Amino acid sequence: MPLILCIETATKLCSVALTRNGSVLASRDFESDKHVHAEKVNVFIDEVMKEAGLPLKELSAVAVGIGPGSYTGLRIGLSAAKGLCYALEIPVIGISTLHTLVAAARERGELTAVCLPMIDARRMEVFTQRYDAGGRAVGDVEAVVLDAAWAESNASATVFGDGAEKALELWKSSGLAVVEGVRPNASAMAGEAQRRFASGEFDDLAYLVPAYGKAANVTQPKKRMA
Repeated sequence: MPLILCIETATKLCSVALTRNGSVLASRDFESDKHVHAEKVNVFIDEVMKEAGLPLKELSAVAVGIGPGSYTGLRIGLSAAKGLCYALEIPVIGISTLHTLVAAARERGELTAVCLPMIDARRMEVFTQRYDAGGRAVGDVEAVVLDAAWAESNASATVFGDGAEKALELWKSSGLAVVEGVRPNASAMAGEAQRRFASGEFDDLAYLVPAYGKAANVTQPKKRMA
């Protein structure tokens, strides 16, 4: 039975879980506006391994959230996952953070015919993708600006995730259903990680990169006056 370490750092949540055959053996979750992923992720990895009483060398694979989401958070999570996989010579499994959000909502029995998991992309913009009641993606990942017109055109959907929770007033006025408290916890990656491992659907360790959702907004520093 495969022992898979799951890491999710695409949002403000830093989350790590150790899973065996799709079941969670140990997990750690910490959500903060301060983005403490660099401080927490390796500590959490060590803690879940110790809690389960297992050494890193027993790992069969590492599953990691690849976004969309925070540029910094994604790089930290993927770096940790790749470092372990290179050192232990085990495969890496990249999993969409939106897919993990849907899996978390499914565990709570919150999926409806049309679901729109949402990851905060700052201001009133979110990353989202349409899913059906079976947890299957039926559209592409999009970066959308939330407004009354968008809410009206998606009035039959259920929304959740940190991106959805920043627009609670919009959902109230539009009547669109929102489920609060759903997060892409690493423990919700267990099922997909197990399925991918069983079918041999691994990613190329050298070329796996985050799916940021949109290009980084990079600016040049202002020149100082002489």
